[in-house]
Amino acid sequence: MSTYFARHAQALLGSMGHLSRNPLATFLTVTVIALALVLPLGLNLFVANARAATGNFSNAVDMSVYLRGDISAEKAEQLARSARGRVGVGDVTVLRSDQALAEFRKYSGFGAAIEALQSNPLPNLLVVHPDADHSGPAQLELLKRYFGAWPEVELVQMDTEWVQRFSAILDVLRTVLLIAVVVLSLGVLAVVGNTIRLEILNRRAEIEVTKLVGGSNAFVRRPFLYTGVLYGVVGALLAWGIIALAVVVLRRPVASLAKLYGSQFMLNGLSFDDLSLLLLGGLVLGWLGAWVSSSRQLAAIEPRA
Repeated sequence: MSTYFARHAQALLGSMGHLSRNPLATFLTVTVIALALVLPLGLNLFVANARAATGNFSNAVDMSVYLRGDISAEKAEQLARSARGRVGVGDVTVLRSDQALAEFRKYSGFGAAIEALQSNPLPNLLVVHPDADHSGPAQLELLKRYFGAWPEVELVQMDTEWVQRFSAILDVLRTVLLIAVVVLSLGVLAVVGNTIRLEILNRRAEIEVTKLVGGSNAFVRRPFLYTGVLYGVVGALLAWGIIALAVVVLRRPVASLAKLYGSQFMLNGLSFDDLSLLLLGGLVLGWLGAWVSSSRQLAAIEPRA
């Protein structure tokens, strides 16, 4: 067992030494791999931040139920308690008319004009938060009709069209992400495979001698597999560094833009799970590309007597 691990350690160190002796070629190969990984990684991060910025649409489908002007705040509280028992309703918040007027005065910029009003024109309002399991378009429409049928209700407002459009855009981006992952993974396999093929051709004489003294294909293949793994892992780390740098550069402008819309959103970087998946993907792609290429090339190399 100790001999087995010693041979693998020897192959790994030999691969590292070989790559370090060719820094320019190694850097170019690793950069190409990193750029191939950055595109799907950046797209996935964009989708994740877009969903985070919108609160995963948790409040986007809120329903505003405007009561008639003669409905008192006490009656509004009673209606809210009744609405909470409805299937599909997660929670109901009562916004009293005086609270609504205070918010309007604060944020509308028409404070002086509002002061001239002799009475409060705003009605009491129920803000209905649909249950997460009943937030489909058909279920929301049924809920809207339910509240609209109340005699105490003047108007039910629910604008979810932009949410559905944005959600559809994110669905398209997720599909594009899957396509990009497949296509660019094939690109990484091609880059690693071609690089390993060239290395095998350059070391053909060494491989022939190794086979001549009894070295098996598995023994000869081992350092090339470690080379592929190193390419994949280092390329993944470089891709992570590029994304991390982009997040640092964009974080302040994004925060400034979010502030203009009254949001405290901050751009999120890659999580530990994302980094782990990235490293695993780089390792697997590097190993697979090296294995396919080395297996084909070594099968064609036989020692000459």
